[in-house]
Amino acid sequence: MPKMKAAVFVEPGRIVLDEKPVPDVGPLDALVRITTTTICGTDIHILKGEYPVARGLTIGHEPVGVIEKLGSAVQGFREGQRVIAGAITPSGTSNACLCGRCSQDGAGTKHGWKPLGGWRFGNTIDGAQAEFLWVPDAAANLAPVPDGLSDEQVLMCPDIMSTGFAGAESGEVRIGDAVAIFAQGPIGLCATAGARLMGASTIIAVERLPERIAMSKKMGADHVVDFSKGDPVDEILRLTDGRGVDVAIEALGTQATFEAALRVLRPGGTLSSLGVYSSDLRIPLDAFHAGLGDNRIVTSLCPGGKERMRRLMATIESGRVDLGAMVTHRFKLDEIEAAYELFGHQRDGVLKIAITP
Repeated sequence: MPKMKAAVFVEPGRIVLDEKPVPDVGPLDALVRITTTTICGTDIHILKGEYPVARGLTIGHEPVGVIEKLGSAVQGFREGQRVIAGAITPSGTSNACLCGRCSQDGAGTKHGWKPLGGWRFGNTIDGAQAEFLWVPDAAANLAPVPDGLSDEQVLMCPDIMSTGFAGAESGEVRIGDAVAIFAQGPIGLCATAGARLMGASTIIAVERLPERIAMSKKMGADHVVDFSKGDPVDEILRLTDGRGVDVAIEALGTQATFEAALRVLRPGGTLSSLGVYSSDLRIPLDAFHAGLGDNRIVTSLCPGGKERMRRLMATIESGRVDLGAMVTHRFKLDEIEAAYELFGHQRDGVLKIAITP
């Protein structure tokens, strides 16, 4: 049986390069030869043991590649075609999908449904930090890459672009809105770009790292508040003349940023939460106005499926947004452990790392 290299979760604190069998495909599946992938902040949660996955699982959920082998029933694609697949791979037939929530494509049981079920790569099945990737329900999830776009231009589409844009979409940003975005890591930067595309007239980002502040302005931020120099809540209220923002997007996953996002909302404003939280959240009574402030709190998991991927790539192809500059470092798959060390410690101005087998 042919073997491939893959980044494997061993135990909390250890993801290592190992060898595994190249997957075979069933009638509805595809095998994709990975040409570029990357490391996500969620992978760091897995590495630290903050998000549990099975030992021996291949990590990664952001694939760009070429179809190596197609299942006998898959139509509309060809072997040798450049494709991406979303981090979320919905079947299209579950209760969640039929309710319009493909990202929550979990199998129902007598105890209810399984949240996050649409996220399979690097969560419940082997992921993309490998030489090959098995893609289930290929016809619903593969999306052809336009000829004029490079791997690095579309590398953000499977997860962080889709997630960041979802923060603005779920928050229902409207033309003329004031929007605050807490943290300008890759997800927050994409939320900034998404808010600009949806018509926000004032975008206030919260960040302290110089490289991310510069990138935030490139993505469309009108103001960047350095939280290391003062209370961001006070500064955001000052910038909005005390009115507060229409939408606050939380893109870090901490109690402090969640609470601050709640405190900067105008009456009836929306908190759109994108963070992955590793402990219980507390909602302060005063910031929540005892439940009487007409505020909304919404959450989003990265939308997936081939139509979502097509729309994101069309946005890039049209020149409306350019996320290629977010790739700051490049490593070979053989160097994946060094890439994790760099990304996990956020050294050297890293935003996203392109991993190429």
